[in-house]
This record gives sequence, structure tokens and C-alpha cells, in this order.
Amino acid sequence: MCYYSEQSEPLLKVEKRFKAKVDKPDLFLQSDYIVGFEFLNVPVILDTSPEIISTNYHWGLVPSWSRDIDFRKNTLNARIETIDDKPSFKNITSNRCLVIASAFFEWHWNEEKGKSKDKYRVSSGESELFAFAGIYDTWLNSSTGCNYNSFSIVTTAANKQMEFIHNHKKRMPIMLKKADESAWLDSTNSVQDFALPYSADLIAFKVD
Repeated sequence: MCYYSEQSEPLLKVEKRFKAKVDKPDLFLQSDYIVGFEFLNVPVILDTSPEIISTNYHWGLVPSWSRDIDFRKNTLNARIETIDDKPSFKNITSNRCLVIASAFFEWHWNEEKGKSKDKYRVSSGESELFAFAGIYDTWLNSSTGCNYNSFSIVTTAANKQMEFIHNHKKRMPIMLKKADESAWLDSTNSVQDFALPYSADLIAFKVD
């Protein structure tokens, strides 16, 4: 799974890497440790506007049909194996986005119950910045009359390296290869094209 990430690079470096402009620089998130359950506005690039880095999309997807914003605690991730069947995701698999990151964090369980764990920082072996495969939606808050934009990170079965690190659930987020970012945004390409054995190069090491 993926509940903890990092986007520690400055705005200008992110713009240069993705050849896009941040829409609202004052809202641009730069953090060494992003907790999914805080539902922050993580920078994303939508399929509809690849020239813009959007700063008003919250991590934790709220489907347009949801009655309650609390739904988002269940949708930080979207499993690729069931994405075409789950009501939360099945009608929005063509709503593709790139979720910008410099790393994510996962834990290796040292014993069966997970009372002893080692924390790993996982980054791209290709570049300092990369993108997770994401899907997004917009929900109308009937109480305020305001739209709430949100996304989910798509996950897949772990590759060999992540099987060791995330040995409890053996899952991983889909880290896109740089050359495949545009392909992910193109909804004529099947979501399933990005399931394991598709995998980017990873660098991982233990951290405190």
C-alpha cells in the first residue's frame, strides 16, 4: 500500500522536471513526510491539462456520488486488480493523473505481528522526482456548495524488491517510468498495462 510519501523538491525543480507550471505557487506542497490520512493537497498533473501542476487535489479520493467526505480514508489507494469493479473507481478509470513525489515510505515486519519494524525510504533509480499513477474525481459538498477535488494512488502487487520491504501485504504503488508518464495519462491505454510485471527501478534503504 502507499500511505506515506515525500515531495521534498522545490517548485522550480518540479516545474523543470515535468515541463509544467504550478497553478498556485503559494499552495505548492514541499514536505519530507506526507501522511495520507491528513488528506493534504499533493501536487498532481491531470490528463486534461498536462501543462499545469495542480495544487488543489487532496490525497484520498471522494467519489462524486459519495454522501460524506469521510469516505476518503478508505481510498488513499486503488488496487489495480479491482479498480474496474469497485464502485469508488470503476467509472473514473479514464480520469488519470500523475502524483508528484520524491519518495515513499514502507515498513518491513521483523516478526509475524509487526511489533518490530524497519522503516524504508523508497525512491526512483531513474530521477530525483517521479510520478505515481493516480486517478481523480470531483465531489460537490452539499453543505458548502463547494467542489472538493481528490485522487487515489493506484497500487499493484509488489515486485521482488518490495516483497522484501513490504513483507506483510506485499503491495506497492505504481511508480511510473519517466517515458511512460504520458502513456498513463492517455486513457486509451489500459490501466492493466501498468500492473506487475510493469515496474520502475527502485532505490530503497532503511531510515530512522
